[in-house]
Amino acid sequence: MTAIEVHSLPKAKRATPPASKASKSKRNLKQPKPAAATAGQPDTPARSTKQDRVLSLLSQRNGATIPDMMQATEWQQHSVRGFLAGTVKKKLGLALTSSKSDGELRRYRIVPRRDR
Repeated sequence: MTAIEVHSLPKAKRATPPASKASKSKRNLKQPKPAAATAGQPDTPARSTKQDRVLSLLSQRNGATIPDMMQATEWQQHSVRGFLAGTVKKKLGLALTSSKSDGELRRYRIVPRRDR
């Protein structure tokens, strides 16, 4: 077969791909980045998640207000309320109480449940 006959055949019947495509695929391979040496580096502390921050605020003696939780997490008010109802009460099953004194904002607090 001549070169003209090979190029006129459908791609499925060609014996080898053109050389330009083969060399391109080899160039596009990414080389793995060298791993950073961890010897001698101190252990990094575990990251504090937003959920952890809110739960620690709720575990305090006085509890926390919604603006306190909004500031700690950078969430909007409806997100904080959804977290309290969906995650704290339903998923985690924690006893969440709220109280409000005259002229103050409502404070939410996690109360330890008593075993029956």
